[in-house]
Amino acid sequence: MDWGLGRYELIAEQLLPAAEVVVDQAAVSPGERVVDVGCGTGNGALLAAERGASVTGVDPVKRLLDVAATRAAERRLHATFLVGEAASIPIPDRGADVVISVFGAIFAPDPKEAAAEMVRILEPEGRLLLAAWIPGGPISDAIRLTRQTVAEIQGDPAPAPPFAWHDPEVLSGLFEPYRLSVSLKEHSLAFVAPSVDVFMHIEGENHPLAIAARPVLERAGRMDEVREGMRRIYAEGNEDPSAFRVTSSYAVAELTR
Repeated sequence: MDWGLGRYELIAEQLLPAAEVVVDQAAVSPGERVVDVGCGTGNGALLAAERGASVTGVDPVKRLLDVAATRAAERRLHATFLVGEAASIPIPDRGADVVISVFGAIFAPDPKEAAAEMVRILEPEGRLLLAAWIPGGPISDAIRLTRQTVAEIQGDPAPAPPFAWHDPEVLSGLFEPYRLSVSLKEHSLAFVAPSVDVFMHIEGENHPLAIAARPVLERAGRMDEVREGMRRIYAEGNEDPSAFRVTSSYAVAELTR
């Protein structure tokens, strides 16, 4: 998945409230070394920098890092942004007092490698906070419809469920070798727009997942089918009859020794 496709910076603006939750829960203090894994356009990293932390944002997509760096400069915040994967973080051992990831590490191809790397860079008495989507809800259902249709067109097996970063038992097992304890809090995030069609247009023209799926669906003549299926899902889940509002649940896990 190429997260540099489209204009993820517009999508990321919708996720800012979740970044605020993560940074607030992390209780970032001035002078602490904070690493934001999968920082994207810098939502969490810039919030931590506002609190006086020494911040490094890491992401595999250079274009998104450039957006983050520009926003930091515009806000006169000091933060460093480095190209890197969750499974290969360009930070020395014990180089962070706090590690955060706001819907970033959850996309790592190998959760075990990502967990090992995040622990490697964390001070023994540091804290690690991860935000992860909880399956279910209109947006989750719409994405699953697209992924299943693309897999069917390409003759691939049905997509496997993503790793359960939201599940405390799964996380406990993942981080048990490092003797980290897990606490988890559930939250919700509302996505709003003037109408279902406006929301779908914004997502369809800007979200990397939609941009990547479009040529596959169009070549197979199934774009309209999927679009109508997604519209039905969103319309049925709409919480605001006068406009558009759907809510997605997510968990913030805190891991400490």
